[in-house]
Amino acid sequence: MEDEPLTTGERGRLRELEREVRELRSKNEFLGKAAAYFASEYR
Repeated sequence: MEDEPLTTGERGRLRELEREVRELRSKNEFLGKAAAYFASEYR
């Protein structure tokens, strides 16, 4: 299969998904830190 250039729509969707991944990773990191903080409070 040859690598074909992405269409304009595909590029837009890729940008949306990349932004969503960044946001979710950031939220996940925050939640991990919050969980660690609260876990340390209960020890």
